[in-house]
Amino acid sequence: MTAIRLDIVSDVVCPWCVIGYKRLELAMQELAGELQFEIDWQPFELNPDLPPEGENATEHLMRKYGISREQAEENRGRIAAIGRELGFEFRAGDDRRIYNTFDAHRVLHWAREQGRQTELSLALFHAYFTEGRNPSDPAVLREAAEAQGLDGAEVEAIVASDRYAQEVREAEQCYVAAGIRGVPAYVINRQYLISGGQEPATFIQAFRQIAAEA
Repeated sequence: MTAIRLDIVSDVVCPWCVIGYKRLELAMQELAGELQFEIDWQPFELNPDLPPEGENATEHLMRKYGISREQAEENRGRIAAIGRELGFEFRAGDDRRIYNTFDAHRVLHWAREQGRQTELSLALFHAYFTEGRNPSDPAVLREAAEAQGLDGAEVEAIVASDRYAQEVREAEQCYVAAGIRGVPAYVINRQYLISGGQEPATFIQAFRQIAAEA
């Protein structure tokens, strides 16, 4: 069976990263028995300069992208509708906040070493988008990790220290230097790039073509 290495450059407060992964899951299911996937999640901070308390998500998007409140709400509704089609619930009220995610990325780096990175990534997507919680809050990180069979005390120790800070920053700089300015981005076999939350058919076609060339 042909092996595909897939680096997913992602942020846990990026709705299209959820959508993209759910579509990717459908593609991988279609290719089961044909291709084997090795997935690593790579860090990207959409909002590296936000304070610990975060910012109102609608106001943040209006300021960042120069859109109106109506446009922000329309985008929110469209994302929620796509999520429902894919079995993921986006609950986004007017009071939803957006946060810096550096600590979440440090814990996700550790979770890779434990073999539970994908599971924790999905748990943090759920904590943020479905439950409206801060994905860099130590209590949220601990709870999400423990739900995936990980050591909650170790998670709190990581957040309270600077462990994995250098590794996360180096990874972020690597992908920015490679030209990635937005997420999700999918680096296939460290050579090919797919950007955005593509449809399953796009992934399937790309994976089959790359596997054939390999």
